[in-house]
Amino acid sequence: MTYDLAIGDRSYSSWSLRGWLLFDAFGIPVQTHSARLYTEALPKLLEGFFPARTVPALRLPDGTAMAESLAIAEELASRHPEAGLWPADPGLRAIARALAAEMHAGFGALRSHCPMNLRVSYEDCAPTEAVLADLARLEVLWAWARERSGGDWLCGAYSAADAFFAPVAARIAGYNLPVGPEAAAYVAAHLAHPSFRRWRAMGLAEGAPQDFYRRDYPTWPWPGPQPLAATVSEGPSENATCPYSGKPVTDFLRIDGRRFGFCNPFCRDKTLADPEAWPKFVAIYHS
Repeated sequence: MTYDLAIGDRSYSSWSLRGWLLFDAFGIPVQTHSARLYTEALPKLLEGFFPARTVPALRLPDGTAMAESLAIAEELASRHPEAGLWPADPGLRAIARALAAEMHAGFGALRSHCPMNLRVSYEDCAPTEAVLADLARLEVLWAWARERSGGDWLCGAYSAADAFFAPVAARIAGYNLPVGPEAAAYVAAHLAHPSFRRWRAMGLAEGAPQDFYRRDYPTWPWPGPQPLAATVSEGPSENATCPYSGKPVTDFLRIDGRRFGFCNPFCRDKTLADPEAWPKFVAIYHS
């Protein structure tokens, strides 16, 4: 069974992040196909996912293509009930679906004023009254759900509802938006989630920034977990094969005076961005 998922730039495409988390965070294998936003490459990619016009777009194993992350979540939940995309408890499941639906349709001011940008964190973005109203609504929803669930996530264990709010957490972190301690703790949980860290690391490795998302606000360090310090290096390396593909190594990085090899620049650079986000690399690093 093979799923194919079309996505845009990982650093910027918030809807693509939602779609990919529905696979990676729940252990469902998927083959991703990416294209740069605002280029001819994206509509060209989507030709293979007709009639989808936006990302994420999913091609099912039988060749059927579908778009819309909420529909993708429901389809995956029906095909993989063991994955736990929605809570097993009926009450929490109802809450999770309501939260995901409101996220899918709302918070336009926040989205417009603070487009997702995982490459940078701003010290201040002068949020408008409409943005502040969106933040207040988010705090109400998150507090309501987390009080019922009693955990770090909205509805018990990490669910599709949390995947839908991951880009919102990224916006709050990336633009230093004002929220209370409870909401800030929920944002921090997202930034530390292994799948989120892997997605952000791949985005940092994808190439040059998109000018469309550049803002003139003052910047400060990304507020998520700080990665191990690593640099591009020459070989040879301790490992002869890439930890991800098993192919011979051609590109190298250095951590703590040790050299590690990878089969291509992207494998190296996604590891360079956040070495501890990658279990297969961590295994050889600690060996």
